[in-house]
Amino acid sequence: MGPQRMFGMTPWVRRLMVANLLVYLLQVTVFVDPRFIASFGFDPLGALARPWTFLTYMFLHAGVLHLAFNMLALFVFGPRVEERLGGRAFLTYYLACGLGGAALSYVLMLVVPVPPMVGASGAIYGVMLAFAWAWPDQGIFIFPFPEPIPAKWLVTFAVGISLVLALLSPRDGIAHLAHLGGIAAGFVYLKSADWRLSQAEQRLRRGAEPSVLVHPAARIARGSDPAVAKPRRPAPDRTQAEIDRVLDKISASGMASLTPAERKFLTEMSRKMRDRD
Repeated sequence: MGPQRMFGMTPWVRRLMVANLLVYLLQVTVFVDPRFIASFGFDPLGALARPWTFLTYMFLHAGVLHLAFNMLALFVFGPRVEERLGGRAFLTYYLACGLGGAALSYVLMLVVPVPPMVGASGAIYGVMLAFAWAWPDQGIFIFPFPEPIPAKWLVTFAVGISLVLALLSPRDGIAHLAHLGGIAAGFVYLKSADWRLSQAEQRLRRGAEPSVLVHPAARIARGSDPAVAKPRRPAPDRTQAEIDRVLDKISASGMASLTPAERKFLTEMSRKMRDRD
């Protein structure tokens, strides 16, 4: 069972939306002093003096439209991504993409001018990438286009636009480097997660292969009684039966078909086998 939805939102999508809305409400009612943004927004030049801004900047927004765009994208793409990754992994991924946006801006500040920035866009672009990663051909309706656009092309277009504008208009008031950093962090996260699952699958499949050292033909050749030498196949326990079921599911439907619980189980069983070896 995946995370339960309420009003179309999974738990962490709902919590992140509430957190962003509450912070923005405080921005426009209580903390209207510009020093609030200066203290918690991300300024690459002062980031080391205020390291918390690597995280806090992604909960601030420059205006209603900025907030609305990010929350709409989180509402559209986030629930299915959370259902696929699981709640804890989704939150980790979301924050990692946001941190990636700040990190890229910090690294490149000596090459291109990087103004102070706020917004969840880096994290949101990472969530969009995760959606396209899992469902590349899923159509997304974008106004005013009459036909849905496949997720893979929508994300490709968004990345291309951010890259071009980061080079041509670095001071247009939009954190294009945060978008690219979120995409980069998301790519590394998803690629490494897929690699770890692939390694776990291979290790478990190797562990399931029969060993040639106990082949009955070897015992018969040494003159032993075939009736005695015939191996007795032990009944599989529940853990092995579950391993077989998950491996069969991967063979039939691919790695993307696994639930968060099955991914966790596959990883844990692989780790136990590796430790035992």
